[in-house]
Amino acid sequence: MISSSTTTSAELTTVFADLHIHIGRTGRGEPVKISGSRDLTFAGIAKEAAKRKGIGLVGIIDCHAPGVQEDIDRCLEQGEMQELKEGGIAYQGTTILLGCELEIREPGMGPAHLLAFFPHLETIRGFTEWLKARMKNVGLSSQRVYAPAVTLQEEVYARGGMIIPAHIFTPHRSIYGSCAPRMSDVLDLSLISAVELGLSADTEMAGLISELDPFPILTNSDAHSLGKIGREYNELRLKEASYHEFVKALRREEGRLVAGNYGLNPRLGKYHRTYCSNCNYIIDEAEANVERCPYCGSPKLVRGVLDRIRSIADRAEPSVPRYRPPYHYQVPLEFIPGLGPAKLELLLDRFGTEMNILHHVPEEELAEAVGTDLAQLIGMARSGRLELSAGGGGIYGKVKKS
Repeated sequence: MISSSTTTSAELTTVFADLHIHIGRTGRGEPVKISGSRDLTFAGIAKEAAKRKGIGLVGIIDCHAPGVQEDIDRCLEQGEMQELKEGGIAYQGTTILLGCELEIREPGMGPAHLLAFFPHLETIRGFTEWLKARMKNVGLSSQRVYAPAVTLQEEVYARGGMIIPAHIFTPHRSIYGSCAPRMSDVLDLSLISAVELGLSADTEMAGLISELDPFPILTNSDAHSLGKIGREYNELRLKEASYHEFVKALRREEGRLVAGNYGLNPRLGKYHRTYCSNCNYIIDEAEANVERCPYCGSPKLVRGVLDRIRSIADRAEPSVPRYRPPYHYQVPLEFIPGLGPAKLELLLDRFGTEMNILHHVPEEELAEAVGTDLAQLIGMARSGRLELSAGGGGIYGKVKKS
């Protein structure tokens, strides 16, 4: 089994990171993310990331919930996890960052979600006390905070934390998708550490908005089930997997950096194109700028990410800052036609983790396990060469069968 971190120099290590994973239930069965799977517990996520996925840094973003904090205490007391001095919780070669997803809503604007991360359990426990007076149910995920957005930002950074706007272009509860045409209309830009693209956008699309130029881009899964962990992820260069090393990577300090973004081709994202909620028609490139569905005539359109970005862009052509890493279009194993659970288990039994299968195992060795056709598809998935149909309106795009 390959380690979740592999040495690249005498000092720095390559670490794969997925920093947006939800808790479905606490260890006692209490709901946290209502739409999340029941097996998305704190311990369950740690085991999936370390043993099956091969991800070295995971962000669990419902750690503000008191029930989840009890689970973390239990894991620490039992000795299966350890809190790191440099921030984070260590488990079998994987480090967990403690975070939460919060909803803001400024007067006259739509809602938007922010991710907040903190270095230590006691830090986020103190933040939970602050939230209790400003949130209706602090035990649930993604709840609205009844405080000005900038006040929330200031509180997080005063506690040694960071803010990362979540899935910034999606049509539901995001800064650009449902809140405002500019982040600066809502947030203090000096109190943002990075931005998260979401499943229906890529670096080129973000390059149409100049306001985003200073910010590192992250690609995360927003997983609501164990299987979705790692469907999008980041390649980081760190000395070790910890909170403070992650901070250095976002600041590009001492050689630490975000070295790569791995994500779905935006066409596979479920909000990529405008969608008619009346007849379920996905409006693709040739019919992009319409106000009514070209199929049924209904005005009930859910504006897709690409079309929303075009409507608020301040550039005619994308300009990607030189410091930004390559964006790799990578199709997750679960999207590959013919690669069902049984064959995936064959690959995992032989090669260890999904990261190993996606990044390191030669095609000829994959072919020995699952046959030439599937091995070729996995190779094409690595390089973004699979033909895709566009997603929209909450429906994922698909890999076209040859």
